[in-house]
Amino acid sequence: MNKLLLRWDNFLTALIRAPKKVTTLKLATPQFSVRLSVKEQIIFMKRLSMMLRAQMPIITALQMIEGDAKRGSLKVIASSVIADIASGQTLSHALGRHKKTFGFFVLNIIAVGERSGSLPENLEYIAIELKKKQELKNQIIGALIYPAIVTLATCAITIFLIVYIFPKIVPIFLSVKTTLPWSTRFLITVSDFLSTYGWHLLFVAVLCVMLTPFILRISAVALFATRMLLHVPVVGTLFRYYNLAQITRTLGLLIVSDVPIMTALDITARSTSNVVYRRALEEALPHIATGKKLAQELQKSPQLFPILVVQMVQAGEKTGNINTTLTYVSQLYEADIRDLTKNLTTIIEPVLMLVMGLLVGFIAISIITPIYGITQNLHQ
Repeated sequence: MNKLLLRWDNFLTALIRAPKKVTTLKLATPQFSVRLSVKEQIIFMKRLSMMLRAQMPIITALQMIEGDAKRGSLKVIASSVIADIASGQTLSHALGRHKKTFGFFVLNIIAVGERSGSLPENLEYIAIELKKKQELKNQIIGALIYPAIVTLATCAITIFLIVYIFPKIVPIFLSVKTTLPWSTRFLITVSDFLSTYGWHLLFVAVLCVMLTPFILRISAVALFATRMLLHVPVVGTLFRYYNLAQITRTLGLLIVSDVPIMTALDITARSTSNVVYRRALEEALPHIATGKKLAQELQKSPQLFPILVVQMVQAGEKTGNINTTLTYVSQLYEADIRDLTKNLTTIIEPVLMLVMGLLVGFIAISIITPIYGITQNLHQ
Protein backbone atom coordinates (compact mmCIF):
# COMPACT_ATOMS: atom_id res chain seq x y z
CA MET A 1 0.00 0.00 0.00
CA ASN A 2 2.85 2.40 0.82
CA LYS A 3 4.34 1.72 -2.58
CA LEU A 4 1.03 2.53 -4.28
CA LEU A 5 0.67 5.79 -2.33
CA LEU A 6 4.26 6.70 -3.18
CA ARG A 7 3.59 6.05 -6.86
CA TRP A 8 0.46 8.19 -6.78
CA ASP A 9 2.33 11.00 -5.04
CA ASN A 10 5.08 10.84 -7.68
CA PHE A 11 2.47 10.94 -10.42
CA LEU A 12 0.81 14.09 -9.06
CA THR A 13 4.19 15.73 -8.46
CA ALA A 14 5.19 15.02 -12.07
CA LEU A 15 1.96 16.55 -13.34
CA ILE A 16 2.49 19.73 -11.33
CA ARG A 17 6.22 20.19 -11.87
CA ALA A 18 6.53 19.01 -15.47
CA PRO A 19 3.27 19.78 -17.29
CA LYS A 20 4.84 19.54 -20.74
CA LYS A 21 5.92 15.96 -20.26
CA VAL A 22 3.67 13.12 -21.33
CA THR A 23 2.45 11.72 -18.01
CA THR A 24 -0.60 9.55 -18.03
CA LEU A 25 -2.16 7.51 -15.32
CA LYS A 26 -0.25 4.28 -14.67
CA LEU A 27 -2.20 1.42 -13.20
CA ALA A 28 -0.29 -1.00 -11.04
CA THR A 29 -3.29 -2.65 -9.41
CA PRO A 30 -4.64 -5.96 -10.70
CA GLN A 31 -7.56 -5.87 -13.12
CA PHE A 32 -10.76 -7.89 -12.93
CA SER A 33 -12.74 -9.14 -15.93
CA VAL A 34 -16.02 -7.63 -14.67
CA ARG A 35 -17.75 -5.62 -17.40
CA LEU A 36 -20.40 -2.89 -17.33
CA SER A 37 -22.60 -1.82 -20.21
CA VAL A 38 -22.27 1.77 -21.39
CA LYS A 39 -25.69 2.52 -19.92
CA GLU A 40 -24.59 1.24 -16.50
CA GLN A 41 -21.39 3.30 -16.70
CA ILE A 42 -23.41 6.44 -17.48
CA ILE A 43 -25.73 5.81 -14.52
CA PHE A 44 -22.76 5.12 -12.23
CA MET A 45 -20.97 8.35 -13.21
CA LYS A 46 -24.12 10.50 -13.01
CA ARG A 47 -25.19 9.21 -9.60
CA LEU A 48 -21.72 9.53 -8.13
CA SER A 49 -21.39 13.06 -9.54
CA MET A 50 -24.72 14.17 -8.05
CA MET A 51 -23.89 12.73 -4.62
CA LEU A 52 -20.45 14.36 -4.55
CA ARG A 53 -22.00 17.69 -5.58
CA ALA A 54 -24.26 17.30 -2.53
CA GLN A 55 -21.12 17.15 -0.34
CA MET A 56 -21.65 13.47 0.41
CA PRO A 57 -18.52 11.47 1.36
CA ILE A 58 -17.35 9.34 -1.55
CA ILE A 59 -17.50 6.06 0.41
CA THR A 60 -21.07 6.81 1.51
CA ALA A 61 -22.03 7.62 -2.07
CA LEU A 62 -20.51 4.38 -3.33
CA GLN A 63 -22.22 2.40 -0.59
CA MET A 64 -25.59 3.83 -1.68
CA ILE A 65 -24.83 2.89 -5.29
CA GLU A 66 -23.84 -0.60 -4.18
CA GLY A 67 -27.00 -0.96 -2.11
CA ASP A 68 -29.26 0.09 -4.97
CA ALA A 69 -27.47 -2.08 -7.52
CA LYS A 70 -28.90 -5.46 -8.35
CA ARG A 71 -26.75 -8.52 -8.31
CA GLY A 72 -24.26 -8.20 -11.14
CA SER A 73 -21.22 -6.32 -12.40
CA LEU A 74 -22.12 -2.91 -10.93
CA LYS A 75 -22.46 -4.33 -7.42
CA VAL A 76 -19.14 -6.17 -7.72
CA ILE A 77 -17.32 -3.08 -9.00
CA ALA A 78 -18.85 -0.78 -6.37
CA SER A 79 -17.89 -3.20 -3.60
CA SER A 80 -14.32 -3.43 -4.93
CA VAL A 81 -13.98 0.36 -5.23
CA ILE A 82 -15.32 0.90 -1.70
CA ALA A 83 -12.75 -1.51 -0.28
CA ASP A 84 -9.89 0.15 -2.18
CA ILE A 85 -10.88 3.70 -1.21
CA ALA A 86 -11.35 2.66 2.42
CA SER A 87 -7.76 1.38 2.37
CA GLY A 88 -6.48 4.79 1.23
CA GLN A 89 -6.52 4.62 -2.58
CA THR A 90 -7.92 7.26 -4.89
CA LEU A 91 -11.01 6.72 -7.02
CA SER A 92 -8.98 6.65 -10.24
CA HIS A 93 -6.71 3.90 -8.92
CA ALA A 94 -9.63 1.98 -7.45
CA LEU A 95 -11.41 2.06 -10.81
CA GLY A 96 -8.08 1.23 -12.44
CA ARG A 97 -8.59 -2.34 -11.30
CA HIS A 98 -11.33 -2.39 -13.94
CA LYS A 99 -9.44 -0.66 -16.73
CA LYS A 100 -10.97 -2.88 -19.42
CA THR A 101 -14.40 -1.69 -18.32
CA PHE A 102 -13.88 2.06 -17.94
CA GLY A 103 -11.06 2.65 -20.39
CA PHE A 104 -7.98 4.84 -20.40
CA PHE A 105 -9.82 8.09 -21.13
CA VAL A 106 -12.30 7.79 -18.24
CA LEU A 107 -9.60 6.92 -15.69
CA ASN A 108 -7.42 9.86 -16.67
CA ILE A 109 -10.33 12.33 -16.61
CA ILE A 110 -11.13 11.14 -13.07
CA ALA A 111 -7.45 11.47 -12.10
CA VAL A 112 -7.42 15.04 -13.43
CA GLY A 113 -10.60 15.81 -11.49
CA GLU A 114 -9.05 14.50 -8.29
CA ARG A 115 -5.94 16.56 -8.84
CA SER A 116 -7.80 19.78 -9.66
CA GLY A 117 -10.61 19.37 -7.13
CA SER A 118 -13.27 19.18 -9.84
CA LEU A 119 -14.14 15.48 -9.55
CA PRO A 120 -17.97 15.94 -9.55
CA GLU A 121 -17.80 18.09 -12.70
CA ASN A 122 -15.45 15.64 -14.43
CA LEU A 123 -17.72 12.72 -13.59
CA GLU A 124 -20.60 14.64 -15.17
CA TYR A 125 -18.42 15.31 -18.25
CA ILE A 126 -17.69 11.58 -18.51
CA ALA A 127 -21.38 10.69 -18.32
CA ILE A 128 -22.19 13.20 -21.07
CA GLU A 129 -19.34 11.98 -23.28
CA LEU A 130 -20.24 8.33 -22.83
CA LYS A 131 -23.84 9.11 -23.77
CA LYS A 132 -22.76 11.01 -26.88
CA LYS A 133 -20.45 8.19 -27.96
CA GLN A 134 -23.21 5.65 -27.44
CA GLU A 135 -25.69 7.73 -29.44
CA LEU A 136 -23.24 8.08 -32.33
CA LYS A 137 -22.50 4.35 -32.28
CA ASN A 138 -26.22 3.53 -32.22
CA GLN A 139 -26.84 5.87 -35.16
CA ILE A 140 -24.18 4.10 -37.22
CA ILE A 141 -25.38 0.62 -36.25
CA GLY A 142 -29.00 1.58 -36.92
CA ALA A 143 -28.08 2.93 -40.35
CA LEU A 144 -26.24 -0.29 -41.28
CA ILE A 145 -28.85 -2.76 -39.99
CA TYR A 146 -31.25 -2.35 -42.94
CA PRO A 147 -28.59 -2.83 -45.65
CA ALA A 148 -27.23 -5.83 -43.75
CA ILE A 149 -30.68 -7.46 -43.52
CA VAL A 150 -31.41 -6.87 -47.22
CA THR A 151 -27.98 -8.25 -48.18
CA LEU A 152 -28.47 -11.39 -46.07
CA ALA A 153 -31.98 -11.88 -47.45
CA THR A 154 -30.69 -11.55 -51.02
CA CYS A 155 -27.93 -14.09 -50.41
CA ALA A 156 -30.36 -16.51 -48.71
CA ILE A 157 -32.92 -16.30 -51.55
CA THR A 158 -30.22 -16.73 -54.19
CA ILE A 159 -28.69 -19.77 -52.47
CA PHE A 160 -32.15 -21.30 -51.95
CA LEU A 161 -33.01 -20.94 -55.63
CA ILE A 162 -29.66 -22.32 -56.80
CA VAL A 163 -29.33 -25.20 -54.34
CA TYR A 164 -32.94 -26.39 -53.87
CA ILE A 165 -35.14 -25.15 -56.72
CA PHE A 166 -32.85 -25.15 -59.74
CA PRO A 167 -31.54 -28.77 -59.35
CA LYS A 168 -35.15 -30.06 -59.65
CA ILE A 169 -35.46 -28.47 -63.10
CA VAL A 170 -32.01 -29.38 -64.41
CA PRO A 171 -32.92 -33.03 -65.30
CA ILE A 172 -35.59 -31.72 -67.67
CA PHE A 173 -33.02 -29.56 -69.46
CA LEU A 174 -30.49 -32.39 -69.70
CA SER A 175 -33.06 -34.88 -71.02
CA VAL A 176 -33.63 -32.73 -74.08
CA LYS A 177 -30.86 -32.75 -76.65
CA THR A 178 -30.48 -29.04 -77.12
CA THR A 179 -27.77 -26.49 -76.55
CA LEU A 180 -28.35 -24.72 -73.26
CA PRO A 181 -27.64 -20.96 -72.92
CA TRP A 182 -24.37 -19.99 -71.25
CA SER A 183 -26.25 -18.55 -68.26
CA THR A 184 -27.97 -21.89 -67.64
CA ARG A 185 -24.71 -23.81 -67.99
CA PHE A 186 -23.04 -21.41 -65.58
CA LEU A 187 -25.88 -21.82 -63.11
CA ILE A 188 -25.68 -25.62 -63.35
CA THR A 189 -21.96 -25.46 -62.55
CA VAL A 190 -22.57 -23.20 -59.54
CA SER A 191 -25.43 -25.40 -58.35
CA ASP A 192 -23.33 -28.57 -58.58
CA PHE A 193 -20.46 -26.89 -56.76
CA LEU A 194 -22.68 -25.62 -53.91
CA SER A 195 -24.48 -28.97 -53.65
CA THR A 196 -21.13 -30.76 -53.30
CA TYR A 197 -19.11 -28.31 -51.25
CA GLY A 198 -21.82 -26.12 -49.68
CA TRP A 199 -21.38 -27.44 -46.15
CA HIS A 200 -17.61 -27.13 -46.48
CA LEU A 201 -17.97 -23.49 -47.51
CA LEU A 202 -20.36 -22.83 -44.62
CA PHE A 203 -17.89 -24.38 -42.19
CA VAL A 204 -15.06 -22.25 -43.58
CA ALA A 205 -17.24 -19.12 -43.39
CA VAL A 206 -18.19 -19.77 -39.75
CA LEU A 207 -14.57 -20.52 -38.91
CA CYS A 208 -13.43 -17.25 -40.52
CA VAL A 209 -16.03 -15.29 -38.54
CA MET A 210 -14.87 -16.92 -35.31
CA LEU A 211 -11.18 -16.35 -36.05
CA THR A 212 -11.59 -12.76 -37.27
CA PRO A 213 -11.36 -11.14 -33.78
CA PHE A 214 -8.15 -13.05 -33.09
CA ILE A 215 -6.67 -12.28 -36.50
CA LEU A 216 -7.45 -8.57 -36.07
CA ARG A 217 -5.33 -8.56 -32.92
CA ILE A 218 -2.30 -8.77 -35.21
CA SER A 219 -1.31 -5.14 -35.63
CA ALA A 220 -0.38 -5.40 -39.32
CA VAL A 221 -3.68 -7.10 -40.20
CA ALA A 222 -5.72 -4.64 -38.14
CA LEU A 223 -3.93 -1.71 -39.76
CA PHE A 224 -4.54 -3.06 -43.27
CA ALA A 225 -8.21 -3.91 -42.59
CA THR A 226 -8.90 -0.50 -41.05
CA ARG A 227 -7.30 1.32 -43.96
CA MET A 228 -9.39 -0.68 -46.42
CA LEU A 229 -12.56 0.06 -44.42
CA LEU A 230 -11.88 3.80 -44.52
CA HIS A 231 -11.76 3.64 -48.34
CA VAL A 232 -15.15 1.92 -48.71
CA PRO A 233 -17.66 4.37 -50.25
CA VAL A 234 -20.20 5.83 -47.82
CA VAL A 235 -19.29 3.42 -45.00
CA GLY A 236 -15.69 4.67 -44.97
CA THR A 237 -16.91 8.26 -44.81
CA LEU A 238 -19.20 7.35 -41.93
CA PHE A 239 -16.40 5.78 -39.91
CA ARG A 240 -14.04 8.66 -40.72
CA TYR A 241 -16.57 11.19 -39.40
CA TYR A 242 -17.13 9.05 -36.31
CA ASN A 243 -13.42 8.89 -35.45
CA LEU A 244 -12.88 12.60 -36.09
CA ALA A 245 -15.82 13.46 -33.83
CA GLN A 246 -14.47 11.20 -31.07
CA ILE A 247 -10.88 12.43 -31.30
CA THR A 248 -11.67 16.15 -31.38
CA ARG A 249 -14.20 15.87 -28.55
CA THR A 250 -11.85 13.85 -26.34
CA LEU A 251 -8.90 16.15 -26.99
CA GLY A 252 -11.01 19.26 -26.39
CA LEU A 253 -12.39 17.90 -23.13
CA LEU A 254 -8.91 17.06 -21.85
CA ILE A 255 -7.52 20.47 -22.77
CA VAL A 256 -10.43 22.33 -21.14
CA SER A 257 -9.65 20.27 -18.01
CA ASP A 258 -6.18 21.91 -17.98
CA VAL A 259 -4.38 18.79 -19.17
CA PRO A 260 -1.16 19.69 -21.05
CA ILE A 261 -1.36 19.19 -24.81
CA MET A 262 1.21 16.37 -24.83
CA THR A 263 -0.61 14.47 -22.10
CA ALA A 264 -3.98 15.14 -23.71
CA LEU A 265 -2.79 13.91 -27.10
CA ASP A 266 -1.28 10.78 -25.57
CA ILE A 267 -4.52 9.98 -23.70
CA THR A 268 -6.56 10.63 -26.85
CA ALA A 269 -4.35 8.29 -28.87
CA ARG A 270 -4.66 5.51 -26.30
CA SER A 271 -8.42 6.01 -26.10
CA THR A 272 -8.91 5.77 -29.87
CA SER A 273 -10.03 2.32 -31.01
CA ASN A 274 -9.20 2.94 -34.68
CA VAL A 275 -5.60 1.78 -35.18
CA VAL A 276 -4.97 4.07 -38.18
CA TYR A 277 -5.93 7.22 -36.29
CA ARG A 278 -4.15 5.99 -33.17
CA ARG A 279 -0.91 5.49 -35.08
CA ALA A 280 -1.21 8.95 -36.68
CA LEU A 281 -1.59 10.58 -33.25
CA GLU A 282 1.25 8.53 -31.75
CA GLU A 283 3.55 9.53 -34.61
CA ALA A 284 2.72 13.18 -33.97
CA LEU A 285 3.70 13.02 -30.28
CA PRO A 286 7.54 13.13 -30.61
CA HIS A 287 7.34 16.00 -33.13
CA ILE A 288 5.07 18.05 -30.86
CA ALA A 289 7.47 17.36 -27.99
CA THR A 290 10.16 19.19 -30.00
CA GLY A 291 7.95 22.28 -30.29
CA LYS A 292 6.00 21.72 -33.49
CA LYS A 293 2.33 22.64 -33.70
CA LEU A 294 -0.44 20.06 -33.70
CA ALA A 295 -1.90 21.44 -36.94
CA GLN A 296 1.42 20.85 -38.71
CA GLU A 297 1.41 17.19 -37.72
CA LEU A 298 -2.24 16.62 -38.63
CA GLN A 299 -1.56 18.16 -42.03
CA LYS A 300 0.78 15.25 -42.83
CA SER A 301 -2.24 12.89 -43.01
CA PRO A 302 -4.80 14.66 -45.25
CA GLN A 303 -6.65 11.38 -45.88
CA LEU A 304 -7.36 11.11 -42.14
CA PHE A 305 -7.60 14.76 -41.09
CA PRO A 306 -9.36 16.96 -43.70
CA ILE A 307 -8.30 20.53 -44.30
CA LEU A 308 -11.21 21.78 -42.15
CA VAL A 309 -9.80 20.03 -39.07
CA VAL A 310 -6.29 21.31 -39.74
CA GLN A 311 -7.47 24.90 -40.26
CA MET A 312 -9.62 24.87 -37.12
CA VAL A 313 -6.79 23.47 -34.99
CA GLN A 314 -4.42 26.01 -36.49
CA ALA A 315 -6.83 28.83 -35.67
CA GLY A 316 -7.25 27.53 -32.13
CA GLU A 317 -3.49 27.36 -31.60
CA LYS A 318 -3.05 30.94 -32.81
CA THR A 319 -5.83 32.33 -30.60
CA GLY A 320 -5.07 30.09 -27.60
CA ASN A 321 -8.63 28.81 -27.68
CA ILE A 322 -8.03 25.35 -29.14
CA ASN A 323 -10.49 23.59 -26.82
CA THR A 324 -13.38 25.67 -28.22
CA THR A 325 -12.41 25.01 -31.84
CA LEU A 326 -12.04 21.28 -31.16
CA THR A 327 -15.49 21.20 -29.56
CA TYR A 328 -16.92 23.01 -32.58
CA VAL A 329 -15.29 20.51 -34.97
CA SER A 330 -16.67 17.56 -32.98
CA GLN A 331 -20.18 19.04 -33.07
CA LEU A 332 -19.81 19.64 -36.81
CA TYR A 333 -18.90 16.01 -37.52
CA GLU A 334 -21.63 14.75 -35.19
CA ALA A 335 -24.14 16.71 -37.27
CA ASP A 336 -22.63 15.24 -40.46
CA ILE A 337 -23.01 11.74 -39.00
CA ARG A 338 -26.67 12.37 -38.20
CA ASP A 339 -27.33 13.65 -41.72
CA LEU A 340 -25.42 10.79 -43.33
CA THR A 341 -27.12 8.09 -41.29
CA LYS A 342 -30.54 9.57 -42.10
CA ASN A 343 -29.76 9.51 -45.81
CA LEU A 344 -27.82 6.23 -45.82
CA THR A 345 -30.90 4.06 -46.27
CA THR A 346 -32.13 6.30 -49.08
CA ILE A 347 -28.72 6.06 -50.78
CA ILE A 348 -28.14 2.32 -50.38
CA GLU A 349 -31.70 1.01 -50.83
CA PRO A 350 -31.89 1.52 -54.64
CA VAL A 351 -28.47 -0.12 -55.09
CA LEU A 352 -29.46 -3.13 -52.98
CA MET A 353 -32.77 -3.47 -54.79
CA LEU A 354 -30.98 -3.29 -58.14
CA VAL A 355 -28.46 -5.97 -57.14
CA MET A 356 -31.21 -8.20 -55.77
CA GLY A 357 -33.27 -7.72 -58.94
CA LEU A 358 -30.28 -8.56 -61.16
CA LEU A 359 -29.51 -11.77 -59.25
CA VAL A 360 -33.10 -13.01 -59.22
CA GLY A 361 -33.55 -11.89 -62.82
CA PHE A 362 -30.42 -13.75 -63.91
CA ILE A 363 -31.70 -16.95 -62.29
CA ALA A 364 -35.14 -16.48 -63.84
CA ILE A 365 -33.68 -15.95 -67.33
CA SER A 366 -31.42 -18.98 -66.89
CA ILE A 367 -34.53 -21.10 -66.19
CA ILE A 368 -37.01 -19.54 -68.62
CA THR A 369 -34.70 -19.37 -71.67
CA PRO A 370 -34.10 -23.15 -72.01
CA ILE A 371 -37.80 -23.84 -71.29
CA TYR A 372 -38.70 -21.51 -74.13
CA GLY A 373 -36.19 -23.32 -76.36
CA ILE A 374 -37.68 -26.70 -75.44
CA THR A 375 -41.24 -25.58 -76.26
CA GLN A 376 -40.06 -24.21 -79.58
CA ASN A 377 -38.50 -27.56 -80.47
CA LEU A 378 -41.70 -29.38 -79.48
CA HIS A 379 -43.78 -27.18 -81.80
CA GLN A 380 -41.42 -27.92 -84.65
